Amino acid sequence: MKRILVTDGMDQGAVAALKEAGFEVVEQFYAPEELGKALQEFDGVVVRSATKVRKNHLDEALSTGRLKLVVRGGVGVDNIDVAYAEEHGIAVRNTPNASSNSVAELALAHMFSCCRFISVAGQTMREGKWEKKAYGKGIELRGKTLGIVGYGRIGACLADMAQALGMKVLAYRRHPQPELETETFHFTTLDEILEKADFVSLHTPSVGKPLIDAQAIAKMKKGAVLINTSRGANVDEAALLEALESGHLRAAGLDVWAEEPTKNEALYRHERVSCTPHIGAATAEAQARVGAEVVSVIKDFFA
Repeated sequence: MKRILVTDGMDQGAVAALKEAGFEVVEQFYAPEELGKALQEFDGVVVRSATKVRKNHLDEALSTGRLKLVVRGGVGVDNIDVAYAEEHGIAVRNTPNASSNSVAELALAHMFSCCRFISVAGQTMREGKWEKKAYGKGIELRGKTLGIVGYGRIGACLADMAQALGMKVLAYRRHPQPELETETFHFTTLDEILEKADFVSLHTPSVGKPLIDAQAIAKMKKGAVLINTSRGANVDEAALLEALESGHLRAAGLDVWAEEPTKNEALYRHERVSCTPHIGAATAEAQARVGAEVVSVIKDFFA
């Protein structure tokens, strides 16, 4: 019987489905210093973002040669040393389809929040204040231009939602697809997005350094809004804070952070920041889809 370790939780329907298919499933989180030894006793492991599978963990697992599969329940695999794992015969898989709609909806929610001060205005009410005049100068999404940096599954979902709201969409990807362009949707360069977009939403993997740094922010329209539901490392948080303080940027919507949990109090407490603690895929529907995709990956791999 193949043993599967689930470290960061998984939809219980998916756990039941794996057990029904003949797998032994152990749901247990391990601290980093304990993970490698634990992996010696499993054929596969399913992780989310909390567990990081690094070279030292893989080296310990390789001592028994049992571990053959690491599955990331989500899109990004930057918390796994993929190349090292695959070099040593351990396959790495993810679930790229399951959470696209949920992340896109959260990006849109942050856009609304930045337009209408929803986050900060709600907080002031909970403090017993009624600051109608202070937050009475919102803006609308209709008629604005959204720039999507990274036009994959999530970016495509967000583009559809934005166009339904009457927005124009500019998208950037390495390999444009001109056949998809319409009157309200066009592929373009990153520089043109920065220069023309009223809202810039990031949907790329981590590129190893900030994609949006001080230089990129300087190119953005005055009064633009930055949305990041991709990876915290894609944004230079110090440069973003400076742009918010100076008024160059109207607001930012952030679900991901350079360090998680974030300690950047100046940023997450800023009145023009709509913030969430990395919950892009945290919907009941997405978790069910993630679980179903994980089950499919594991069953196919060990068939």
